[in-house]
Amino acid sequence: MFDSQSESIGESTYYLQRGDSMQIPPQTWITRLQIWKKTRNERHQLLRKYAQPSISASTTATNLSEYQSNTTLFKNRMATLQENLRLSQPEIEPLNAKEKETAIQLSIDKEEPTKSTWESLSGMQKLRRTSRQLVTALVVAWMSMVIGYTSAYTSPADFSLRRDFKIGENEMSWVGGLLPLGAVLGGLLGGPSIENIGRKSTLLLSDVFFLVALAVNYFARDYYYLYISRALVGVGVGFASLTFPVYLGETIQPEVRGTLGLLPTTLGNIGILLCFLLGNLLEWRELAGIAMLLTIPFLVIFVWIIPETPRYYVSKDKLEQCRQSLEWLRGKKQDITKEFDELVRSQKEQALKNEGIKDLFTKANMRPLLICLSLMFFQQFSGINAVIFYTTTIFRGSGSTLPPLLCTTIVGVVNMLSTFIANALIDRLGRKILLYISSGSMAVCLGSLGLYYYVKDIMKLDVTQFGFVPLASLIVFALGFSLGFGPIPWLMMGEILPAKIRGPAASLATAFNWTSTFVITKTFPIMIATLGFCVTFWFYGVMVVLAGIFTVIFVPETRGRSLEDIEKLLSGQKTRRMSSVANLKPLPSTF
Repeated sequence: MFDSQSESIGESTYYLQRGDSMQIPPQTWITRLQIWKKTRNERHQLLRKYAQPSISASTTATNLSEYQSNTTLFKNRMATLQENLRLSQPEIEPLNAKEKETAIQLSIDKEEPTKSTWESLSGMQKLRRTSRQLVTALVVAWMSMVIGYTSAYTSPADFSLRRDFKIGENEMSWVGGLLPLGAVLGGLLGGPSIENIGRKSTLLLSDVFFLVALAVNYFARDYYYLYISRALVGVGVGFASLTFPVYLGETIQPEVRGTLGLLPTTLGNIGILLCFLLGNLLEWRELAGIAMLLTIPFLVIFVWIIPETPRYYVSKDKLEQCRQSLEWLRGKKQDITKEFDELVRSQKEQALKNEGIKDLFTKANMRPLLICLSLMFFQQFSGINAVIFYTTTIFRGSGSTLPPLLCTTIVGVVNMLSTFIANALIDRLGRKILLYISSGSMAVCLGSLGLYYYVKDIMKLDVTQFGFVPLASLIVFALGFSLGFGPIPWLMMGEILPAKIRGPAASLATAFNWTSTFVITKTFPIMIATLGFCVTFWFYGVMVVLAGIFTVIFVPETRGRSLEDIEKLLSGQKTRRMSSVANLKPLPSTF
């Protein structure tokens, strides 16, 4: 039944697969049958254990047919699925592309926010954004330092001028009084100048006036040279004092316009103090020579750094130069499109109005003009120039135990330092708050000073133990003035006057200011002689109280507002207060 050789081989293979080392049992037929059955069973177990994907030899034709039908069905299903994918591909691709764009946009928005508010910026970011505006303000403030120095010139040079030119009280009064009179003329001419030749060119022209005037002073042979020199200095002061607020108001963004706009006042007080300090060491000719040297940097270097204002360019329809000036001032990384479009739109609206000098007194323009003139009036009728020019006389008549020259120097230092405080506060507290503080502090000081002189001169009482009152009162008076009514009227002149009449209106306001200065300076000695110190100081105290009331009722708050919004506000239009930087969107990087 079985071939003996094959059986023997199969049996041996079985035991070898099992790894048995035992000998092969005797090959009887019973034993062989048992071995065959066992081998067949174990092979079936191996099949069940490993489940190899093969077709058994015992598979029937029916099973093969069923397997083939299942395979065909699977292939048909796969073909249908591929067909569906092919048909849906045009719809899936746009969805995938849209998802990719959304992911990219979300990534960009996460890395670069589209909007950044001024308050969210760090101090270093604010400095970087306004660095060029700071340079511009410092260049303009350098001219203000020249003004402060030349304005204070006659005080330290008084003794040497009287000695060398043999001049008396009358001639010396004209040497001092010709400056404000010349400033009236310069203020009247400055308005047409900034409109016709530009703000920057007007600053250059005023520096030329200073240089010529100081050269005449340096080579003076008699007091007529001094008359010509002081008159020319006054014209330059009128040009510059009108141009400073207009130029800075049109170039500096609202968030820092207050701080940077006060830099001319700060450096002007530094110029005054510098002249006083050098006056202790030098005489009139050397003082004039140093003033000449101070004018040269602006003439040779500084004037070529700063640009003309964007508003002047747009008023002359020079749009490309306007854009370039705006880009320089704001920085190339800032988007100036909105600000540029607002300038162009505002200019078109102003052109349609066709306003001129005759329109200064129209109903729409009267409100900002009267506010500006009133602030100038209260600034001078606070008595500041009378107090500063006659500080030594005041201390000499007060009976104070401190030397008058030392008291004068202390007041000058406080006057200078207080402007730094104003720089730090004006864009935080606002214009009106500082005007309130200014008027209140000056009223208290002038009232106290008047009371001191009333007790001393009218009641004839001993005030030796209160000898500190004049110095303390004048220190606080100078501090209060420099915080508010000193710089803010000039700053607001560049903010509240409408663009179309800004030139002639600023010219009128500047001339009015210097006329008031001349009146106060000339009338103070007369008031002292006829009314006495107490009534004179009380009169100035009443003026600053009225100034505070006027501020509460009529003066608008301009902190953080663009010039266009301020103009709309004063004309009665509703505006929304918005930071000019809040909508600045960083330009995409070119790298």
